[in-house]
Amino acid sequence: MVVFIIIIHVITSGETLWNVSNQYNVDPQQIIALNGLAYPNQFVPGQALVIPVPGETHVIQAGETLWSIAQQYGVSSQALMQVNPNVDPIQLQIGEFLTIPPIVHFIQPGETVAHIAEMYGVSIENIVRMNQLVNENEVISGMPLLIPREKPVIEVNAYTYESPEEAVQSIQEVGDSLTFLSPFAYKITEEGTLTPLQDEEMIAAAREKNVVPMMAITNFTSTSAGSNLAHMILSNESLREKVIDEIIQVMNEKGYKGLNVDFENVLPEDRENYNAFLQLAVDRLHPLGHFVSTAVAPKVSGTQTGTLYEAHDYEAHGRIVDLVILMTYEWGYRFGPPQAISPLNEMRRVVEYALSVMPAEKIVLGFQIYARDWLIPHVEGQGAETFSSEEAINRAVTHGAVIQYDPVAQSPFFRYTDNQGQMHEVWFEDARSAQAKFDLIKEYNLRGVSYWALGYPFAQNWTLLNSNFTIKKE
Repeated sequence: MVVFIIIIHVITSGETLWNVSNQYNVDPQQIIALNGLAYPNQFVPGQALVIPVPGETHVIQAGETLWSIAQQYGVSSQALMQVNPNVDPIQLQIGEFLTIPPIVHFIQPGETVAHIAEMYGVSIENIVRMNQLVNENEVISGMPLLIPREKPVIEVNAYTYESPEEAVQSIQEVGDSLTFLSPFAYKITEEGTLTPLQDEEMIAAAREKNVVPMMAITNFTSTSAGSNLAHMILSNESLREKVIDEIIQVMNEKGYKGLNVDFENVLPEDRENYNAFLQLAVDRLHPLGHFVSTAVAPKVSGTQTGTLYEAHDYEAHGRIVDLVILMTYEWGYRFGPPQAISPLNEMRRVVEYALSVMPAEKIVLGFQIYARDWLIPHVEGQGAETFSSEEAINRAVTHGAVIQYDPVAQSPFFRYTDNQGQMHEVWFEDARSAQAKFDLIKEYNLRGVSYWALGYPFAQNWTLLNSNFTIKKE
């Protein structure tokens, strides 16, 4: 079996699918599928593609030697020299690419896959998957086995507010890449009850994909901030208990295994009440075998002001609950001026503050996978259109736009003029911006990533996610 890695190719003027497929010796249909291309015969400059290529590569860093790189990948220096005959082993060039040969183990008499997995410190499942074995017992003496290089193991959550039918289709498409599914959402009422949610079909679809259903509750809607509603519940001890009673009843009926609390626009004076509610949830749900998580606004300090931020006590959430989802998106707000929706420089500030008050193993990075199209010049209060990143590429192709890339925000964007002469500015996600977010997760050893939300097709993301990580399953 050939081992593949994913590289990112950025289209230059005049390039075609034929050029790219020939350059990398890759089937054009594979490029179309992995990138969700609606217009495979029309590329625009600046468009990013994910390309599967055989083997693994390493970019040489300052201070590295052939020996140190060989040690890093568990191969010999001689093996590296054999597959990189044009590289000077004495004077490595910083930034130069090295091809890394796969680790091959020839099975000895009496060896099992379990024994080999333990020998190399990798999982049995990954050996079986890489070698396309039907099961771990179908190996014989002398047979070569490719040994995978272990990737970071993370948890992946995805929210969905799709219809049951649409959600089921999304789960069937990407469920193999999910740890949790969070149908959004049960809304609390003034009486301490929960509004019903038609989630039975999507929970069943999640279970078929070995995805853990996580119940989401909230206090807001698209038309209500929910501040007063949250106050009524959080400031009343008996109503707090009643909400937890309702949660437990739903979890038992529907088969939810965890709870996600997404209370937003909570009044600053309810900060301690919110913490008390979370503690109550943990005290009552943990003995039942359920976990508790929260979703918090993107703060960069403990003294950040504003209704969005003040009641979200990062230190307390990190101490009380099992995992914390950072809602690191919406800088490019729908009713605000055009800008990157999830700028990496701002996301980094949020992550670094979170790390100062809670452990990395509880932090889940939020990642929006939608695009926005603003009319320009921007008029205050004028709403942007929201759609998928794949639709953003379609619009760039249709209007002949050139895609640019903001190196600070690590985000692509473009401008175009529609048929009525109106100027537009579009910010979206592509392979480069997704990889930048995955690199942030790896840099800080975060617990995982949480997507808002299913229903926005983004094939590149799921390809890269699985190239970078091993997804934890129940």
